Amino acid sequence: MNLILFDDPAIRVQLLPFTFTRPVADIRVGILTLAEKWGRWLQTKPSYLTESYLQTKFPAITGPNSLYVNGAVCPNAGLVESIRTLPMEASLIRADGLLIAHRTDKALSQMPAPDPTTTVHCEQNCTTIEQIWEIMLANAAQIRADFAMLTQGRTSQPITDRFTQVYGAENIFLEEGATVRASILNAENGPIYLGRNAQVNEGSVVIGPFALGTESVVQWGSRMRMNTSIGPYCKIGGEVGGSILFGYSAKQHDGYLGNSVVGEWCNFGANTNTSNLKNDYTNVKLHSYATGQLEDSGQQFAGLFMGDFTRVGISTMFNTGTVVGVNVNVFGAGFQPKHIPSFSWGGTDTGFTPYRIEKALHVAREAFTRRGKEFDTVEENILRKVGSKQ
Repeated sequence: MNLILFDDPAIRVQLLPFTFTRPVADIRVGILTLAEKWGRWLQTKPSYLTESYLQTKFPAITGPNSLYVNGAVCPNAGLVESIRTLPMEASLIRADGLLIAHRTDKALSQMPAPDPTTTVHCEQNCTTIEQIWEIMLANAAQIRADFAMLTQGRTSQPITDRFTQVYGAENIFLEEGATVRASILNAENGPIYLGRNAQVNEGSVVIGPFALGTESVVQWGSRMRMNTSIGPYCKIGGEVGGSILFGYSAKQHDGYLGNSVVGEWCNFGANTNTSNLKNDYTNVKLHSYATGQLEDSGQQFAGLFMGDFTRVGISTMFNTGTVVGVNVNVFGAGFQPKHIPSFSWGGTDTGFTPYRIEKALHVAREAFTRRGKEFDTVEENILRKVGSKQ
């Protein structure tokens, strides 16, 4: 079976700015990305059907007996069974008409078009990520689901530090090389997962559900609240709650990040703070790339939604429900605007100007070098394409 995760165009635009630089299925929610979940459930390596400028990095590998799955869908046991038994040239459709999966021998260059005569209606509950705030909302349940899948039948590495206090030890799992020093881990109300070679340093408090990815570090004296996922190769500190960092990002210093979603290769200066609740307790409105205006999220709690490669100066303050694009350099006094477009440079007090593309690429290249990775022409061309859209 050949697994291809496709972008639904209507959903993709609603998940910008994160899908400027990745397919929908490369979004992290819980411990794993959506693609990693499907790969584990179906025991195969997925490929992607996405925007043409992303296909070099995320290619589609077609072949006979190809299973096209909506990249916004979170897998579960019942759903996977329905997809496994889907007949050839048939489509699995949710009650509201959303295409979940399609099996075919044909090589497709765009999202499958279901044939009503071969439609199978989905009877299982189906969690989908269709709006940027739904990444945050689904995170707690997805941490639990991923934790159960990743740890089933396995034994955690021990916590050997005698100065670390543990609550709910049966809900804590450490991969090989993970370490905890003189900290408090409370997993009584949700699991705590520490990836390979992850570190929780002295004086930190971690409350589950919580996930820390491969090689990531919780800096000393940090407060990690529940429903938080830190992807691989991140450095995290201060106070963080109800938030997701996709990977390779750094928020090492004091300051609050709440009910937020942060892409890859981002950096926060010291004392950066986000507001996640309005003073009048009304629903938070967020900039929508689909409509070009503020839309009601239906949520009382929503903080910062930041695209890849964005950098934040010290003591920056973000309004409740701020959406920041890709490769932004934001700094300065006062609360920042509710929406900052990609490739912008500046802040509320100084005003914004376009971020020169060559300078932006230089900074991105340096960020890769600092992590021992190569910033190649594939990465460069994606950012140039995103920059040209602004």
